[in-house]
Amino acid sequence: MDSPSQISVLETAWQWWTYAATYEGYFAATRRLLGVLWEFARDSTPDRLRARFGDAEYDWDYRVNTTSGAVGWRDRLLGMFHSAYQPTEPAAFHEMIGAVQQGLDSGREVLGFRDFTFIDLGSGKGRTLLMASDYPFRRIVGVELLPSLHKIALQNLRQYKSESQKCFALESICADATEFPLPEDPLVIFLFNPFPESGMRKVISNLEQSLRAHPRPVYVLYHNPMLEHTLSERGPLKKIAGTHQYSLFAKQFR
Repeated sequence: MDSPSQISVLETAWQWWTYAATYEGYFAATRRLLGVLWEFARDSTPDRLRARFGDAEYDWDYRVNTTSGAVGWRDRLLGMFHSAYQPTEPAAFHEMIGAVQQGLDSGREVLGFRDFTFIDLGSGKGRTLLMASDYPFRRIVGVELLPSLHKIALQNLRQYKSESQKCFALESICADATEFPLPEDPLVIFLFNPFPESGMRKVISNLEQSLRAHPRPVYVLYHNPMLEHTLSERGPLKKIAGTHQYSLFAKQFR
């Protein structure tokens, strides 16, 4: 696995274009690349920059830095080829976790959050990790590719204080989430559309191999499920809940 410190914007763009060209052709891939660069330019205007600070209420309440406003141009550009950094809204997150709770209540296994490890693949500055700590998970793990976001996440984990916190075993790991070896515990995996299609397929393949080696309950909570078909078309996961904002897949095991 390449060290995250070696990430190159040009190499990332080339890999993105190569994958797109394989499935769409050179012309379509080049047109999409120009569209990405144009959107990045638009996103760099003063009005767009100010708008990204509109999600800072959570940060003000807990004295942390999870807003999308304070993200440098290089990380924003890299995000255009993976998934642009955007923190999850607290109300949406708690609704999604409520769906997991309903899945646990309706499943055949007698398990609760204390039996599960929560993993956020593409965890950014760590807001989702902090919100997940309101629930009594066994432990909480974030995996983030970009070192600058990971560094901020570590600081947020150190600074966070909340009377509602129930899990204190939190960590952030700087690594490629598509190659991250999944723990052997029962899992709740959170995805905020963090990968292009090639990355999603790697994650699903990794999960399938892990489940074959260690059968166990797994819930995949997919926020902004633009590539839901990659989860639906293969593998042991079954969709059990969802709205236009998220999809919940499960591998329940007795």
